Amino acid sequence: MQNIIKTVNLKKLYTTEEVETTALDEIQIEIKKGEFVAIMGPSGCGKSTLLNIIGLLDNPDSGEYYFMEKEVAKFSERQRSQLRKGNIGFVFQSFNLIDELTCYENVELPLLYLKTPADERKRRVEEVLTRMGIMHRKDHFPQQLSGGQQQRVAIARAIVAKPAVILADEPTGNLDSANGEEVMRLLEELNNEGTTIVMVTHSPHDANYAHRIINLFDGKVVTENIREQFHI
Repeated sequence: MQNIIKTVNLKKLYTTEEVETTALDEIQIEIKKGEFVAIMGPSGCGKSTLLNIIGLLDNPDSGEYYFMEKEVAKFSERQRSQLRKGNIGFVFQSFNLIDELTCYENVELPLLYLKTPADERKRRVEEVLTRMGIMHRKDHFPQQLSGGQQQRVAIARAIVAKPAVILADEPTGNLDSANGEEVMRLLEELNNEGTTIVMVTHSPHDANYAHRIINLFDGKVVTENIREQFHI
């Protein structure tokens, strides 16, 4: 199976007046279509920086990045934005829902960006809200929901455009264990249906859902562990 994500000698620096910090140092990873990969490591090791580059939210300073077999490392913000639409869904620790929008409107947002026709938007939003078990909350605002419900809305928003890749940054970090387990099972279910999942996590328990664990330290890949054989 083809690589959906590939980086070659990826490097990212952050510079202040006093110091230059290497956030990512010669990162080389390959992630195949349909894989579930966890990225682990201590705080400040470069996990979120790597996820931002993989998610086309930022560019590396040097190196190559191939997304869906396109070399995208030097893409402009406009080019990155166009490629993100419909191809990448994001799930964040803090949910990142828009407080002024209802659950339904939050989930609908990616389809509005894609200019999906109204009848198709309605069908797809209702489908994912039902799947997440929150259709009865569709007219509620985020602050009226529990943390677990907010994260389910966030996952619904991430999958409504049927992206090839879901990037999850500490998706259970603000949840109790029961809700966290539910979120991980949902991600596992999506992966079983063919969606590629790349997840940053501090949790060994959550990482055990992945086929492979990439460990970062000081901006470098130090180990890769295969939890189970990934058949390609």
